[in-house]
Amino acid sequence: MANKKNEAINKKTSSNQYVTKSYDINDYQSNDMQSKGLAVTHEQVSDSYALGTVDETNIREEDSEASVRTE
Repeated sequence: MANKKNEAINKKTSSNQYVTKSYDINDYQSNDMQSKGLAVTHEQVSDSYALGTVDETNIREEDSEASVRTE
């Protein structure tokens, strides 16, 4: 019984390993799950950074100062 418990702990520990791979443009065409995940995450972060947030809380300081001056 203890042996099965140790096996379960070892499986859980091995799935918590750190990712050592970084994003590459070719990840979009890869069949590797890790590469595809990096490609999707990269795209989501890029989109979020470019667009900001819906409630516009991600406005840069110079943008908010410009809007104050024009109002």
